[in-house]
Order: sequence, then C-alpha cells, then structure tokens
Amino acid sequence: MMTKVRDSYFDNAKFFLILLVVFGHSLTNLKSDIPVINSLYTFIFIFHMPAFILISGYFSKHFRKPGYVRNVVKKTLIPYFIFQVAYSYFYYMTGYEKVFKIDLVSPHWTLWFLVSILFWKLMIIPFSRLGKPGLPIAIMLGVAAGFFNTFETDFSASRTLAFFPFFYLGYLLKKEQFMQLLTRTPARIASLFVLIGVFLACHDVFPNDLQDWVLHDSSYHTFGLSNWEGGITRLFVYGISFLTIFAFMALIPKKRFSFTALGKNTLYVYLLHGFFIKTMVLFPLYKNIEHLYQYSFLFTASLALCYLLASRPVRLFTKPFIEIKMPRLQQR
Repeated sequence: MMTKVRDSYFDNAKFFLILLVVFGHSLTNLKSDIPVINSLYTFIFIFHMPAFILISGYFSKHFRKPGYVRNVVKKTLIPYFIFQVAYSYFYYMTGYEKVFKIDLVSPHWTLWFLVSILFWKLMIIPFSRLGKPGLPIAIMLGVAAGFFNTFETDFSASRTLAFFPFFYLGYLLKKEQFMQLLTRTPARIASLFVLIGVFLACHDVFPNDLQDWVLHDSSYHTFGLSNWEGGITRLFVYGISFLTIFAFMALIPKKRFSFTALGKNTLYVYLLHGFFIKTMVLFPLYKNIEHLYQYSFLFTASLALCYLLASRPVRLFTKPFIEIKMPRLQQR
C-alpha cells in the first residue's frame, strides 16, 4: 500500500500561522495599550489569515473527485452548526450575551472561516475553467464586495469575496513555485527585509484603521470613503498582503521538526482556541497586562495552547464534532 506522506514545508507554515492566529487573538483587547504591540497586531493580521487561505486554495486542486461537493459540505457546514450553537451557549454562560439565542446567519468570531471556505471550494469549480485570467476577476469581485453595505458579516459574504483572490491564487500556484522561494538565497534575504519593512511601516507609516481594513468585513462607506477611494485602498491592502505572504513563505523551513506534526491539526486549534481566549479575557490578570515583557508570557501561553489543542487527547475527544464521519452511499 502506498503511504501518503505529508509535506513538512506546508505543515511548518500552518503551525506558525496558527500560532500567529492564537497570539493575534490574544492581543485583540490589548492591542492599543503599547504602540509596538499595536503595530505587531496590525502586522500579524495583514498576512496570517490570507496566508492560511492561500494554502487552503493550494490544497483544493482535487475538486473533480467523486463526492467532492458532499465532502466539502460535510466538513464545513456541520462543524459550523455545532460550534455556532456551542459559542452561543458559551457567550450566554460567561455573560458576553444576556440572552441565549442561536443566530446561524452571523458567524461567531472565528467561525466565518468555515462558511467562507465552503463557498471558496465551490467557487473554485467554475473559476478553474478561467485559469490565470480568473485571478484579476477574483480581485475585482473582492474589490466590488466593499461597494455594498449588505455585504458585511451576514453569512460571511464580505470576507468570502474579499479573501477569495488569496484562495484562488493558492489554487493556481504549484509546489515548484514555493520551492523556488526556498532555494534562492537572495529571495530569502530580501524576504526578511520585506517583513521588517512592513512591520516598521505598520509602526510609523500605515494609519491605525488599517487594522480594520485587513479584516475585510466592512463596506467602504463604513470608513467614510467613496467606492472609488475604497477600491483603491483595498487594492493597496491586497498588494501589501500578497507581498508579506510570500516573504513569510520564503522563510518557512522545509525540514521536519518536533512541531511539524501539529501543522496537520490546525483546524482543532482554530475552532477551539476561541473558548480559551474569551475566558482568559474575563480574568483581572489579563486586564492588568501593561508592560512589554508581559506579552512574552502571553506569547508563551499561546504556544502552549496550540500544543494542547493539537494534542492527541484533545483531538480524540473533539474529533466527532470537528471531523464529521458520515456513512458512505453504497453502490449497487
């Protein structure tokens, strides 16, 4: 029997990205206290989810397999319903919401990704016929999503269209193109300077509301801009995100490390970490984080949480809710 060997390069990338997701979310209520932390928050959000989405697109090339649509729906909608209800109950029990209600239209916090990836994986079927010319079309759709106030958080519509260019570019890319980044020393050195430059720009050049722009969940009118001004701004944000993604990907090692195996279990970390972060925010100890050195402890806690949620015991307990098993249809 042939054994499927996972690619360490992409698992390494996913591990670092999920760590940034957890750490970034732990900073959400603290990001404005210290300027350098505020800049770090913006820097993380410029590329961490776009990079995740690009990698998801890269691994979505097998949509012609039988049962593709059924599997996509199973792996996205069912966990979405389960965790949407779970978060609704959690918010009520912890006091975030005064009334218990289940709203399936507006995804709770991180759950927008499940809704969006369902649509991305379905959109790739017709877009695949366009090939490379489909990328500018995807970008135009992403820009146009900001024209309408109705395309915001409901059913993750705004983010689905705005982030789709990253997903589609990932679909178009081949492994050889990623490897070229790793084998060219000048490209890797340049990538390091790009990351440093983007971070410094977040600190000294970019406006503070860039934090809201990179979320891609609001219309241009929300920012007080016309469609023309908003469209140009989104294209600029796209450019910065694409540049930062590839600079980040160029520095990812392709060798296997002790943390590499955790990269294949990032969905568990992504869906579960919100309960821990939202609980942590309620404690006075979290609210008293004021000094720069204390954020190093927060980063260490984020790392420990990633290891915990990707561990085998946690996966065995939560697998029935995250990796839904459905009986196969018997063929006659």
